[in-house]
Amino acid sequence: MKQVPLNQTEITSALDDSSIPLYVGLYQYIKQEISGGQWPHSARLPSVRKLAELLNVSTTPIEMAYQQLLAEGFIASKPRSGYYVQMAADPPFSPPIQTSLPKGPMLKRHHYFPYDFHMSKNEYQYFPLTEWRKTYNRCLQENATTDMLFYGDPQGEEGLRYQIANYARSFRGVSCTPEQVIIGSDPFPLLDLVSRLLLPYGQTIAVEDPCYPQHPEVFRQKGYDVIPIPVLQDGIHQQELQSSGASFVSVSPSHQFPTGVIMPISRRLSLLQWADETGGFIIEEDSDGEFRYEGRPIPSLQGLLPDSRVIYLGGFSQVLSPALGIQYMILPNILLPDYHQLKFQLFLDCTASKLNQITLERFMREGHVERHLRKMRMKLRRKHDRLINAIRYHFGDRAHISGTGSGFHLMLGLRHPLSEEELQTIAEDRGIRVNSASYTRMSNPDHPKEPEHREFILGFGGLREDEIEAGIKLLADCWLGDLRI
Repeated sequence: MKQVPLNQTEITSALDDSSIPLYVGLYQYIKQEISGGQWPHSARLPSVRKLAELLNVSTTPIEMAYQQLLAEGFIASKPRSGYYVQMAADPPFSPPIQTSLPKGPMLKRHHYFPYDFHMSKNEYQYFPLTEWRKTYNRCLQENATTDMLFYGDPQGEEGLRYQIANYARSFRGVSCTPEQVIIGSDPFPLLDLVSRLLLPYGQTIAVEDPCYPQHPEVFRQKGYDVIPIPVLQDGIHQQELQSSGASFVSVSPSHQFPTGVIMPISRRLSLLQWADETGGFIIEEDSDGEFRYEGRPIPSLQGLLPDSRVIYLGGFSQVLSPALGIQYMILPNILLPDYHQLKFQLFLDCTASKLNQITLERFMREGHVERHLRKMRMKLRRKHDRLINAIRYHFGDRAHISGTGSGFHLMLGLRHPLSEEELQTIAEDRGIRVNSASYTRMSNPDHPKEPEHREFILGFGGLREDEIEAGIKLLADCWLGDLRI
């Protein structure tokens, strides 16, 4: 019987690497010999005891290496005979040497900017982390481990849905029951659900122009016809909506993104009437409606009429932190049977963390969210006012400010011979993040309404007040420096 060719020097050298277990080194060496053809098919391996004596080691690592090779099919075991090479030699193959894991291009939002006017950032040092940690630990201690770590309710945990229904009613004027609340990890899975639920009712959706691109893109990729409708000073152009033939419309009436326009009550009622008369549905996006700095928060469109045909989207990314991964939607009663049928057809599970849901339920019940919201409103109001004053002082009449009074951002408009892309690059080179509004325009992204009119989205939540002042001064210097000469 042919024996495998043993080279004691090679084997000993292969086992010199102390960073890996002995059996792993032996396994890798034998596998390489078989794959490379040095150990031919059907050749007999030395017995466990003989190889252990040859290498002056115990039999345990030899046994473990052989068992792994046996499991992977490199060798076969014959009773009362021993181990034999089973796998025929593969063509020689040398895996590429890789010194480090490959890295893709870093997203711009992950770059560091000394003056970061990101439209959604907040000062997270004010997040009540100590209270969250204590609440989280209490939930772990008081709930059964098997229940906490298993799948939860596909619709979202019942206790959190109850708290969200109360919260949405108290802070946003939403009319709903816990049975209408659907919880998800972020807006996309919720929008994906909506796009599936609405398919039997039509395939044409109208969206605000400009708008956040995620909404139209989700529906476009589901095969819907997407119709951009311009945003006027009082919200979406309702005459164009009525003539568009759309079955659905997506709007953000309490703080339109990115313009900041607030839809007045008369327009909201008119939109609800359109949905009732056409049998259509309204998707109301309300991610930052809790943050209003002039007067009381504007109640949601959804709660204006009982049992309205409105799908309401809200969440806690702005109120608390996007890292918690808890968003929600509130479906009209008419869509609930369709949702439950879809839930069973697709074997849906809730995309939001069950542990975070249980913690957030208690966090809300104990009043932490309400206290944090009140505190952040005051801090953000001061930043909002500081940004407006800084723009007026450093830009003077060269800039136009709009979209004020709510949310985490405002719009800065100015006339400039350079394009928005060029101005954004200049700002970034000076350590300032600002976002051109071009990516929100659906009809003509590269060209605003007027020649040389440029628009930018400036967030203020993630900067300290003194950083806002310094950042706007630097921005005015690098954008207006040459124009002042």
